[in-house]
Amino acid sequence: MSNLEEHPVSQECVADPRGGVEVITAREVPLGGPRAMRVRRTLPQRQRSLIGAWCFIDHYGPEDVSTSAGMDVAPHPHTGLQTVSWLFTGEIEHRDSAGVHAMVRPGELNLMSAGHGISHSEVSTPDTTILHGAQLWLALPDAVRDDDHGFDHFAPEPVTAGGAQMRVFLGDVGMRVGDERVRADSPVRTATALVGAEIVLPAHTTVTLEVAPTHEHGVLSDRGDIAVENESLAVGELGYVGVGSPTVVVANRSDTSGRVLLVGGEPFTEEIIMWWNFVGRTHDEIASYRAQWEAGDVRFGTVEGYRGPHPRIPAPEMPTTALRPRANPAPHAGSTRGR
Repeated sequence: MSNLEEHPVSQECVADPRGGVEVITAREVPLGGPRAMRVRRTLPQRQRSLIGAWCFIDHYGPEDVSTSAGMDVAPHPHTGLQTVSWLFTGEIEHRDSAGVHAMVRPGELNLMSAGHGISHSEVSTPDTTILHGAQLWLALPDAVRDDDHGFDHFAPEPVTAGGAQMRVFLGDVGMRVGDERVRADSPVRTATALVGAEIVLPAHTTVTLEVAPTHEHGVLSDRGDIAVENESLAVGELGYVGVGSPTVVVANRSDTSGRVLLVGGEPFTEEIIMWWNFVGRTHDEIASYRAQWEAGDVRFGTVEGYRGPHPRIPAPEMPTTALRPRANPAPHAGSTRGR
């Protein structure tokens, strides 16, 4: 998915070094023209721009795309990152300049690595009525960010405990409900230590997620009356939990089923600049990526088979001041809600 903001900015990373749960409230961003979908963006924000290597989270739907333009994201570029596509409902067609043509379906991971450079398109299929899911990005560390592009697909088998169901699409996560305990992992390799999982909680159910205490984590509320470590989350909010605990407790307090996404990983210690659809390290790098995309450079290739109304997404103008890398936030949660 593309960042379609007309005036994207680099994000300053700040954090409160206290313990507890830091609640990050999403901001709404339009995904295209006036009839297009709106998405809820929890990362990046000034409050916090990284959770492990996770640097971008868009949460969208459920939306009846039969009455709107749906998702139609024309070819656009990426560098230095990986895209993670995860759907709850609907179907999206993915095409990229490496020649990959794949469908994104509920409960199946599609992970595209941009590396040195790639372009891709994403379009909801004609048979999709309700579209509901999340698009996430991972920042690649310096050692591999200039590697070739790649693509992985994985459909995790669900595991259950106490009626709760978990699908682990990245990393390794355990789950306890009462005396029942399960664990699952993903074979998908990542450049840094990460976790990603979908958890469905029956009504009035509490799960204890067993995680690495050296990782920081975020829990995105998709539906239900969700609480993380007793901190309530509205739908679309993200509860951040810093390093130091081997568990994250998630409760569904509602009378109906609830669902969350768990993301996490080892703190990402490199300074990065994220502007528009690029992750780099210096202003000049970002400016070069933009110029190459606008010039049709071979770095980003060509997406074959896309038939939308616009052949490509043009890059926004560069800001008038120099982009600077920002230090990553401290991996400790603040106890106040984000503003």
